[in-house]
Amino acid sequence: MASIEFLFNGAPQQCHVTPDTSILTLLREHLGATGTKEGCASGDCGACTVAIGAIGSTPGYQSVNACITPAHQLQGKSLVTVEGLAVDGQLHPAQTAMIECHGSQCGFCTPGVVMSLFTLYESLAADTPPLTSQQLEATLGGNLCRCTGYRPIRGAALHMQQHGYKRPSRYHSYSASFSTESSAQPLAEAESFFIQPTSLADLTVARARFPNAYLVAGGTDLWLETTQRLKPLNQLIDVSRVEELLTIEAAELNSQAGWWVGAGVTYTQLAPFLKANFAAFAHLLDRLGSQQIRNRGTLGGNIANASPIGDTPPALLVLGAWVEIVSVNATRHLPLDSFFVDYKKTALGVDEVLSRIFIPRLPSSYKLHIWKLSKRREDDISAILGAFSYRVEDGRLHDVRMAFGGMAAIPKRALAAEKALDNQLITPESFRLAQAALRSEFSPMDDVRGSKNYRQQAAANLIERLYLTLSTPNQEVMLHAYAH
Repeated sequence: MASIEFLFNGAPQQCHVTPDTSILTLLREHLGATGTKEGCASGDCGACTVAIGAIGSTPGYQSVNACITPAHQLQGKSLVTVEGLAVDGQLHPAQTAMIECHGSQCGFCTPGVVMSLFTLYESLAADTPPLTSQQLEATLGGNLCRCTGYRPIRGAALHMQQHGYKRPSRYHSYSASFSTESSAQPLAEAESFFIQPTSLADLTVARARFPNAYLVAGGTDLWLETTQRLKPLNQLIDVSRVEELLTIEAAELNSQAGWWVGAGVTYTQLAPFLKANFAAFAHLLDRLGSQQIRNRGTLGGNIANASPIGDTPPALLVLGAWVEIVSVNATRHLPLDSFFVDYKKTALGVDEVLSRIFIPRLPSSYKLHIWKLSKRREDDISAILGAFSYRVEDGRLHDVRMAFGGMAAIPKRALAAEKALDNQLITPESFRLAQAALRSEFSPMDDVRGSKNYRQQAAANLIERLYLTLSTPNQEVMLHAYAH
């Protein structure tokens, strides 16, 4: 078993664990720190929330789900759990606020809630204005309370601002330096390893050498293989520290202006870029998972996973995105709609990795809409998701592109429906033809999130929603938030 070194509640720690050990297992079974609870073991409930940051003066803590985060990714990091918040007997403001506002009922979810509030508190400045409902939703959307005690929990989040902003440095300061590289160096015949390349060249070499190893970035989907299906993950290649996969840069591809986005860029890192360039896409990101998931999940993972209900592929399809695929000896570019081959299958070869995604710039005359249907507003998987782009000239639609998730074995453009609308007047008749075309080209499956008939009708309703949006431009058809 390989060794990892990190700070645990301000104290240096060294542990030897297997490649598929989660932070939750490390805490409860190796370190005896049982304050962090296991609820769902799938990253949905937030009972296992902990905080991870860099070692230094300004760590920038992020909340993560310990149940689906690889312990080996703690190498050279600072880990804070609920046991470590109090300093010299004085509770952290997040803890004090939960007590004073009676935010704990049965108590099982409380450690995770406190840790989410801790990361929020650590991100605030002394002159921060009162928290908004949107900030509270983003922070607490991934913490489920089965006692339904959300009112006092929200009250605690607002109340903790009254306790000042003195932050103890012991969470993240340490005089000795930790290596950021994993000590796991596999041999050719090794049956178990966790390696962390830091360059694309090293990653492609590792991929070629170990084609059967699993690639892991945030682990938000892969780790369910071990927590839900009890499948061992003995050979892992971590891509989360590969520098070339972590950048966003302006560029051109095929004479199109746009941006290359690294496959390892997390949703949290992606958010400012999307807000500046694709407002509708940024709004979708607010609905993707929880804050804990957005801190860990990556754009490349959402694509390479090839799930038919992944949230980002339909949006990228209508934007005309491309992917860059690399191996030791070659680099190739592929339009995204050629990347998905079949259910959970892609065009990646056994020695290839997805390195970057090219997102073309959307001309100012074009509009983009992305609508997600799910049972919960926050922290839920799509039943279906529809994305639409177009431009309007002389009262007619042009360059119509629409794509859906949850309607086929892969995320897929609705080519027949596009053709039915392209160069047409914005009339009910045109959109009824597009709805009919949509029903003829998609035959979705029945599952727990929706029947075939439901999905067909819901997708047709999104086309109707597009018509209503176009025909009432001063009254956008959009649900921004639920009443509180």
